[in-house]
Amino acid sequence: MTLRFAIVGAGVISARHAEALGAFPGEAELAAVVDLDPARAEDMAERCGAQAFGDVETAVEATGADVAVVCTPTGLHGDAAVRALDAGAHVVIEKPADVTVERIDRVIAARERTGRLVAVVSQHRFDPATETVVEAIRAGELGRLTSGTANIDWWRGQAYYDSGAWRGTWEFDGGGALMNQGVHTVDLLVAAMGRPVEVVGFTATLAHERLETEDVAVGAVRFASGAVGTIHASTAVYPGLTARLQVHGDRGSAVIENDRLVFFHRTPAGTERPEVFMGAPGQSPNQAGEHGAGAAQPDALVRQYRNFFAALRGEEAVRVGLEENRQAVALVTGLYEAARTGAPVRL
Repeated sequence: MTLRFAIVGAGVISARHAEALGAFPGEAELAAVVDLDPARAEDMAERCGAQAFGDVETAVEATGADVAVVCTPTGLHGDAAVRALDAGAHVVIEKPADVTVERIDRVIAARERTGRLVAVVSQHRFDPATETVVEAIRAGELGRLTSGTANIDWWRGQAYYDSGAWRGTWEFDGGGALMNQGVHTVDLLVAAMGRPVEVVGFTATLAHERLETEDVAVGAVRFASGAVGTIHASTAVYPGLTARLQVHGDRGSAVIENDRLVFFHRTPAGTERPEVFMGAPGQSPNQAGEHGAGAAQPDALVRQYRNFFAALRGEEAVRVGLEENRQAVALVTGLYEAARTGAPVRL
């Protein structure tokens, strides 16, 4: 059976989804492109061999689309998703699902009401590095988790923010460096460390003009397990460095940098960890090479779509849905609230 797709929002990221769907010949067909700008919808539709529409309801009805892929500006994600669900389509939403937990709850209610499937794009959960680390945590091979860090040390020039009126706005972007660029790595921090329960933080706009939102955010997090963590998300790190996740426990540690496992040390369950009186830089045994470090990386978005197709067939569950994304958004919006009030925020 070939699934028919409608892409909602013909901006930059939509082309990436069209490319990913092209990896499933005979299984996926791009039938419709939806955009409020008719010229933009028609341009992408012509390039992809699809039909152009101005609203998702008409697109689903006219083409019989099975799935709507929401690629609108962030603050419009939830509304587009609800409309697509009510029109009869399953939904894939670009990250994050929306800019507040209340809006995500509205999408959850629509999913429950319609009985459709919803996946939220978090392709880096499908990276081999992430899967290796999460599996080691589940197996107890990192021991009791003690701390984690999420660093997004990026640069975006002023021209980036000036390229779209919605960029850097609370209404449509939901935030700045943390919500837009940092939410992927924050999501991985939550996937590894578990449910966050409290956050403190600071935000600032220091390297750009005409932004409502921040270009740098820092925070400290406490997780339900008792472990603690830090977050640094910035688009003001010239000329741009890396995205980095670190997870530490009392039996092992892991470091993922730019989606690759660069350090990994675990103590297999049922074995004793060697006693180390005082660790030193460069002396800790690195097992990353045993787990594909440096190997070519598969297309993680394609892997997430493969999970979604399997879920539609009833073969497995959606691995990243609204509830998982809701935790990351709660942490991001909680940090924003802490920065505004100067007080810790319970999540």
